[in-house]
Amino acid sequence: MHNIVVLAGNLGNDPETFYGSEGDGITSFNLAFTSGKEKTSWIKCICFNKTAEVAEKYLHTGARIALSGYLKQNSWANNEGEKRSNHEVVVTSIEFIKINGEDPQY
Repeated sequence: MHNIVVLAGNLGNDPETFYGSEGDGITSFNLAFTSGKEKTSWIKCICFNKTAEVAEKYLHTGARIALSGYLKQNSWANNEGEKRSNHEVVVTSIEFIKINGEDPQY
């Protein structure tokens, strides 16, 4: 069973898209959100397939979105053999709040 993450925030960079060995689109971006006492936190977000296409086409630095997905932990050893880890959100849906400084037109 997956956990569920719901966040709202602003993109810190333009989405970057690359393609897997099967030709599937994979798009990633960093999301800034406020946590605690107005402290800004950042998390890497990654999208696959149709969600990746939407992110690549419509999102840009500063866009305000809400997203849902699940939290994934990655672990690896660096060049010195030290263990490292990070978390990222695997995005399953995106809701547009502000694009180009304006509310989206539905």
